[in-house]
Amino acid sequence: MAKAFAPQIGSALKSIHYDFLVPIPLSRERLEERGFNQSTSLATSAKLTTSDDLLIRIHSEKQSKKTRQERLAQDQIFQINSSSTSIKGKTILLIDDIYTTGSTLHQAAKTLKNAGAESIKAFTLARG
Repeated sequence: MAKAFAPQIGSALKSIHYDFLVPIPLSRERLEERGFNQSTSLATSAKLTTSDDLLIRIHSEKQSKKTRQERLAQDQIFQINSSSTSIKGKTILLIDDIYTTGSTLHQAAKTLKNAGAESIKAFTLARG
């Protein structure tokens, strides 16, 4: 699916200013289970350079298994990778496959802002 939307994604993201393009990460366990990160696939299919190492996702139950209330009430699911590049004063563009409640993007943005990012923007392929 990422290849089918690659031209549109590439075109849309060229008009957005950002310092780092950050795909929403999967936990190590989920990545091993799935075999790929759909958010990274969206970006790389559009031939965009990503900063995959800025955020780390803490393993939790699949978002699709949670209710809206559970998603909105969950504990923080991201942390900054301490060995990654400094993001102080930078503009970050988050990319994800689907926007459902906004909880995932909100938590990622909050983590990045707390680490010093100046501005957070988001791009999703679909809204559920």
